[in-house]
Amino acid sequence: MDTSAIPQNPPPAAPVEPSEVSGKSVRPGDRVFLGLSRGSGIALLVIMAAIAAFLTYRSVLAIQGDKANFFTTFEWDPTGAEPKFGIAVLAFGTVVSSIIAMVIAVPVAVGIALFISHYAPRKLASPLGYVIDLLAAVPSIIYGLWGALFLVPHLSGLYSWLDDYLGWTGIFSYSQGAARSLFTVGILLAIMILPIVTSVSREVFLQVPKMHEEAALALGATRWEVIRMSVLPFGRSGIISASMLGLGRALGETMAVATVLSPSFLIGLSLLDPGGGTFAQNIASKFSEADTFGQDALIASGLVLFVITLLVNGAARLIIARRKEYSGANA
Repeated sequence: MDTSAIPQNPPPAAPVEPSEVSGKSVRPGDRVFLGLSRGSGIALLVIMAAIAAFLTYRSVLAIQGDKANFFTTFEWDPTGAEPKFGIAVLAFGTVVSSIIAMVIAVPVAVGIALFISHYAPRKLASPLGYVIDLLAAVPSIIYGLWGALFLVPHLSGLYSWLDDYLGWTGIFSYSQGAARSLFTVGILLAIMILPIVTSVSREVFLQVPKMHEEAALALGATRWEVIRMSVLPFGRSGIISASMLGLGRALGETMAVATVLSPSFLIGLSLLDPGGGTFAQNIASKFSEADTFGQDALIASGLVLFVITLLVNGAARLIIARRKEYSGANA
């Protein structure tokens, strides 16, 4: 049989390596986009390096002139004859108030996100999600005014209840007075970060593959079992990311904390006693009246907050990297 007349399939084209693509074969728009993307990445790194260099330089000047231990001193007096200042109280207040906010906000935010994404009727889920997103846009000074004028006067009952039942621990002992303490700051910060954690968690839960949920239901799982076995494992890395976003805001919140807290450079055992301080609150309240050296001291405390934020984000990335099997990309 003569096979010369039968058309033959052309041999497959050899794959073209990226290095073999000439500049002329790339469209001008691609080159422009590549240049803009690369330039944006480089610019971001340069800006971060410039901020770190500026903070480090001014911090070194301040620490060299500090007559006390910068990390353990319970005092802030950079304008005295012998400048003495330290971040012990500020670090304690920042970390404790942020932990309180996270303990309160994250479980509530995850519950709200699950309700909106898997329990609420569609007619209720959309307006509720819109309201949650709207709360994230409220300025922090509004939260601060609400906290000072409404939250503080109405927390005395809760403080008395905590003192009655948990005062024996010392952590929740209450000696009466205005509720301008780190615990109040933590509650206010929890309300402020609640919309952020809720919105991100809700979007993550909505990305759960429907086949996973339908398969669990087909095996006889209840609604809670579906959430526990399919939704939460899938969204675990997203919940961690949302929590870190909220923690970042809690660590750096300024005006709301300055409006509510009654600051003092003392660390007490009870979280309900007035006093304490945070990095951001101290910088905002003292920067306008500080001289050059006082500003250097405040910048030094800002560098510590900068490092804490980087460490928190780095820890979050490590946690997410260890749980890649739960990410949406690998579901």
